[in-house]
Amino acid sequence: MVKRTMRPASLFRGIALALPLLIAGSASAQPTVRDQRTPKPGALASDKDGARPMIVDRVVATVNDEIILHSELMMRVAPLAFELNKVTDLKERARRQNKLGSQVLDEMINEELVSQAASTAKLEVGAKEVEAAITDLKRQNKLDDEQLKEALRMQGYSMSSYRKDVRSQIVRMRAVNTLVRPKVSISDDDVRAKYDANARRSAQVSEVHLQHILVAVAPDADEAAKSAARDKAADIISRARAGEEFAKLAGTYSDDPATKNTGGDLGWIERGTIATEWEVIVFAMNKDETRGPVNGPRGLHVFHVSEIKDSKQEEYEAVKEKLRNELYRVELDKQTRLWVDDLRKKAHFEIKL
Repeated sequence: MVKRTMRPASLFRGIALALPLLIAGSASAQPTVRDQRTPKPGALASDKDGARPMIVDRVVATVNDEIILHSELMMRVAPLAFELNKVTDLKERARRQNKLGSQVLDEMINEELVSQAASTAKLEVGAKEVEAAITDLKRQNKLDDEQLKEALRMQGYSMSSYRKDVRSQIVRMRAVNTLVRPKVSISDDDVRAKYDANARRSAQVSEVHLQHILVAVAPDADEAAKSAARDKAADIISRARAGEEFAKLAGTYSDDPATKNTGGDLGWIERGTIATEWEVIVFAMNKDETRGPVNGPRGLHVFHVSEIKDSKQEEYEAVKEKLRNELYRVELDKQTRLWVDDLRKKAHFEIKL
């Protein structure tokens, strides 16, 4: 056996029950058939007359004393791999399929480890709970019994196999609730710290109404031309700071034909929509402030902020429970991942893809 301690690519599914995607016409959505008459997985078997080979299932992973079959992996991969059929490069498609298969198998190993932990803790799920979950799923998806059966059939599921899958999902949720959730605690100080951090971010400028003047500098300009451009920009900045209207200065001196006749107006600018080096400057400016010159691909820019919008923060009492729930979800996810990591470190499993 090979012991692997790699970090899980994805946590086990089961935090929310979901109907499998409907992939009409996808042959890969059907499970591989395992011939129970053959003693050795992974071989080819013949039908009764010996004339036609049949596909026999094989083991793709062992997890402690349990196995994961190729057919089980393919059923999980099929809905996710459907989009790969659009990849025309066959080598690239194969590469992505292999990567997807490895990621899904890694997730299935996590799920099996959690299910085993639930079994060790003697956590049980009754038939009534399974039926209640399926009833709720039908209600959410507006399906009757026959529509659900058809949806499952298209994914290679029978109702009995799907009930088993739903039960496994509930067991894993119960394992998290029982074995991990008690480790999670969010204090009032944690909530207040989160609120204060949000408030600091919200106090930042979220948008600026920006104007600019471009002093053009040719890419091959000599030092004398560059010096003249810097002097021109400095004079514009000095005059704007002395009280001259920026729009009029732009109309007279800007070399940007797109904004020259509109007072250099660039409109409202949000964070993340302009070059980082420019954003650092303009979002640190106050209303009616002029700064520059700032280097750009076409020359030197003089910036003027005419208006500012600040983010607004709701009152603490109005948002504290929402923040508490957000912190709780993040911490629960963190503790669950740490727990699954620990399960993996203690487990013995082998990948046979």
